[in-house]
Amino acid sequence: MESGVRDEVIVVGGGVIGLTTAVVLAESGVRVRVWTRDGVELTTSAVAGALWWPYRIEPEALVGEWALQSLGVYEELAARPEETGVRMVEGVQGGTRLDELGPWARRVPGLRAARAGEYGGDGLWGRLPLIDMSAHLPWLRDRFLRAGGTVEEVSITDLTGVPAPVVVNCTGLASLDLVPDPSMRPVRGQLVVVENPGITTWFTAAEHASDTSTYFFPQPFGLILGGTADDDVWSTEPDPATAEAIVARCAAVRPEIATARVLAHRVGLRPARPAVRLERQVLPDGRVLVHNYGHGGAGITVAWGCAREAADLVRTGRD
Repeated sequence: MESGVRDEVIVVGGGVIGLTTAVVLAESGVRVRVWTRDGVELTTSAVAGALWWPYRIEPEALVGEWALQSLGVYEELAARPEETGVRMVEGVQGGTRLDELGPWARRVPGLRAARAGEYGGDGLWGRLPLIDMSAHLPWLRDRFLRAGGTVEEVSITDLTGVPAPVVVNCTGLASLDLVPDPSMRPVRGQLVVVENPGITTWFTAAEHASDTSTYFFPQPFGLILGGTADDDVWSTEPDPATAEAIVARCAAVRPEIATARVLAHRVGLRPARPAVRLERQVLPDGRVLVHNYGHGGAGITVAWGCAREAADLVRTGRD
């Protein structure tokens, strides 16, 4: 097998997990193509609220390290927010205490208990990455292209038919059929985007076991309000009653939100699984399939840590 073919890797999936993995591989000298069913602007990642925080993702023992690695990257990218879409923004995680979180939380710079003037109850104050995905995804794609990669819009029905010696599966929810993996399921999230009435900090209060949460994230294009976490719901149509309830919950925290003009409604299906699947599989013909999917509501939070581990698995498969 000639060198160029032997060295080629195809990453299937063009969301934040696929693109970040492709960037890490391409910048390490690997010849990479990304196959994506949709353009980056149409992926599930494009509608994410995109605050860095390990939300609804397992296994906890690994997630912390993946998240901290990603945090380090985002802190660097935040020096160029207009270019990368990443900003470091202050805010409060309501209903959360430091001693309820894993060891990773004590390694987050500046994370501390919220003071009385910041939140009226248990909460954590932090200055965390908040990412404008409408800027970040195209930036990731362009960074990948500058590293010599190519992006192709291709639909597939079988991962084992992808013509490369190493294939990386970053297809998210599509892994339900492509692997197939019956443990994959959608967790529907609905958001409302309103004109920002002057809010500069983020806020979130979410119970991991609940199907509703309250959060708002100030983005350059408006204020994102949320949200929901509806297990096993496939509909991507916004529900008007749900939207009204989201606005009402957020307005209970910041009353000025109640009269903010609605700009858009968004729905995304989080690719949920009991735990992230990040592993190397040898196919019957000797080719290698690396899986990197099932990140639920925290793909952005762990993207760089998971990409580096996936790249290590790819390099193992090419040795």
